[in-house]
Amino acid sequence: MHKLSLFEMIVIELMKVGGIILILFGILISFIAIILFLILCANIIISFIKKKPFPKKLLIATLSGVVLVSSIYIYEMYFFTFSEIDREYTQNGPGPVTSPTEKYTANAFYEPYGGAAGGVNVWVEITYNNEENKVETVYYGDAKSNFSMDWMDEDTLYILNEEPEYPNSNRSIELEIGKEIYHENGLACKSLLMKDDYETCYQN
Repeated sequence: MHKLSLFEMIVIELMKVGGIILILFGILISFIAIILFLILCANIIISFIKKKPFPKKLLIATLSGVVLVSSIYIYEMYFFTFSEIDREYTQNGPGPVTSPTEKYTANAFYEPYGGAAGGVNVWVEITYNNEENKVETVYYGDAKSNFSMDWMDEDTLYILNEEPEYPNSNRSIELEIGKEIYHENGLACKSLLMKDDYETCYQN
């Protein structure tokens, strides 16, 4: 695994903290916007019944809240990067698994979430052995009990990720390194920041 520099670790931590703050801020603004919208509706009805002036300031405040919430939603949906993965409690998974000519090395890592009642995500990083400091994430999804990696050829990695007793849980896939990636909920597929990192993006 590529050892992160101090600067890279600081940037990742700031992005994680910033992302959490942004989500909490978005929830707060959403709550305020809903309240303002309800008040606005009530005031519009009252203005028609009692022929009072239209509540322009309240309308502007409500629309501002809607625009702000929409902006946060768009940012979270279309500006995703794998640096948002929570690496604080990372656990090593299978790997390293080296490709036939040692061009690539695959490593898997587990990301527990939600405490005792939560689950575990898994992601796979590919190290380009012939290119200094080049590491890319090609797979991110819900971890199943049966997980392994195997190189089909020099550029194709097969990732087995399934619960044998639950057919619908299968997250297994073959990925051509440098061209294909997989992201469980598709955020990487929608991200404008990652569109140049792959040719095909798969999601569950």
